[in-house]
Amino acid sequence: MKSLVCEKPNQFVMNDVKKPSIKEGEALIRIRRVGICGTDFHAYRGRQPYFSYPRVLGHELAGEIVEIQTNQKNYVIGDQVTIIPYLECGVCIACRNGKPNCCTELEVLGVHTDGGMQEYMTIPVSHLMKTNDITLEQAATVECLSIGAHAVRRADIKPSEFVAVIGAGPIGLGVMKFAKLAGAKVIAIDVNEKRLDFCKNWADVDYVIDPSSSNAIEEIKKITNGDFVNVVFDVTGNVNSMNNAYKYAANGGRLVFVGLVQADISFPDPEFHRKELTLLSSRNATRQDFEYVIQTIKQGQVNTNSFITSKTSFEEIIGEFETLSKPESNTIKAMITF
Repeated sequence: MKSLVCEKPNQFVMNDVKKPSIKEGEALIRIRRVGICGTDFHAYRGRQPYFSYPRVLGHELAGEIVEIQTNQKNYVIGDQVTIIPYLECGVCIACRNGKPNCCTELEVLGVHTDGGMQEYMTIPVSHLMKTNDITLEQAATVECLSIGAHAVRRADIKPSEFVAVIGAGPIGLGVMKFAKLAGAKVIAIDVNEKRLDFCKNWADVDYVIDPSSSNAIEEIKKITNGDFVNVVFDVTGNVNSMNNAYKYAANGGRLVFVGLVQADISFPDPEFHRKELTLLSSRNATRQDFEYVIQTIKQGQVNTNSFITSKTSFEEIIGEFETLSKPESNTIKAMITF
């Protein structure tokens, strides 16, 4: 089978390798779609934390079962599935407390261990989710969208609360969409005008702010009648943005870091303390989030067709990857087809 390996930063190699064999509790999956994530772009550029080379990228996956042990009653050959790519230990304190998404020994497909940019892979049956009722493209967006859904669930948003989402990439868009579905009034903040237009059309946000052309703090003060926002999500992965995100929060508000950056985050404790802010991080997602996202897709609440802005074949991805990673491509979500 074919396997695409990121040998080192800025270098892909397509290899011929042996098709894997299943072990106890696994299924053999024929990969049919792979969504390209910001993590993949960062890893390709050599800017991804927790990463080592060589590595097969890809963790936003959809495929079909081609081999499975007969004692697995919930799945059959031919079932279409998405994959929960977070491989937890099952015994650490996080796992025991129902938070396998931040397991102390966590391995994420495509980051700590090889991912889905290959024609076949073996996956523990416990990490499969049946998606026969949605399309392959929709199934391959579930992981990406689930990260936003998880962040919103972490924030415990109440109807009519003001929410600011800084960063209008795919994860930020998911946060906006699920915050809207939770009943929030959503403010999208980004310096890319085309992305802000996309936020209005796809996520149905209530307000957009470009901090490069206006005073974002004053704009938020005006929108909220001086109260500022109940929840601030920073999804930028930008240290300057993350250091200043607290300024948008209301007294008694919540600040949620969804983006990840290779840097130290700091802000003045007197201001943080004065506002009695709650600081949260949000990492990955859980099966509960995956189930919720699949439900919203089935119900037509999330439009994945317009979310996916480009498609390319597995055979052509080496030549296309560089272009897709550039801001001028205006890519929201790129999809690899097999």
